[in-house]
Amino acid sequence: MTMNNKEERWTEIEHLPKWDEEFYDVYTAKKFGKWVMLKTLKDEFKGKPEFEAMFEKEFDTRYNLAHPNIVMINDFEDVPGIGRCIITDDVYGDSLRSLINENKVTKQHVEKLKTQFLSALEYIQSNHIAHLPIKPERIIFTENIGNLKLIDVGFEQRPALTPEQATDDIRNFGNIVLETLDKSGINEPMLRKVAERCADIDNRRRYHTIHDVRLALENRHSNRLYIAIIAFLIIMIGLLAWLSSPYKPAIPTMNEIENADTK
Repeated sequence: MTMNNKEERWTEIEHLPKWDEEFYDVYTAKKFGKWVMLKTLKDEFKGKPEFEAMFEKEFDTRYNLAHPNIVMINDFEDVPGIGRCIITDDVYGDSLRSLINENKVTKQHVEKLKTQFLSALEYIQSNHIAHLPIKPERIIFTENIGNLKLIDVGFEQRPALTPEQATDDIRNFGNIVLETLDKSGINEPMLRKVAERCADIDNRRRYHTIHDVRLALENRHSNRLYIAIIAFLIIMIGLLAWLSSPYKPAIPTMNEIENADTK
């Protein structure tokens, strides 16, 4: 393909400084007329092997992720005037940070933190994706529809996450929810109670899994409690059935007791 054809492929490229990440600049653009977003290494990191390898690993890690509340990666290619880029779906909208700062958080946003945000976190953990701490800046609510999307969600897929990594996600969920509730003035007592436990500085008092957080928000107990209750009921039913059967132990009469005492 000639350079002219490459240039025709890309139009309306615009840098989005407020979306920039620690190592990356972020752009919006049209590719063959369709809006997408571009992510490329900042100039000071380009050409350095360790950062180039990090960039490629992030693409490899995220390319196969597929979740409705995580921004999908489409390609990895050179863009004229910018350089090597990760190409993602367009996620134009407002970050949770900007909604908080501008006092525009609604109950619908809070509801999606309880459902869509938790669902995305659970998916990331189930795929053992190591990532930087998720912050309000990386939670986007899309324009018009208002769906929640996570950006910058991982840089490496591992055989397993450590317990500390799993509970760090739970703590960050709690901190994000508490900040959202505090600064928006929205009253959600059950959500606040759950978020406070998620954000506890003592990880022994936090929920251990996203599933436990979900159960708490639904005001349900862990399956382990249900199993224990069912097991207890089965034992009691069995005991009552035995006591009602011909095989139950005979109750001694008074004469038998008195005779036993005189021996």
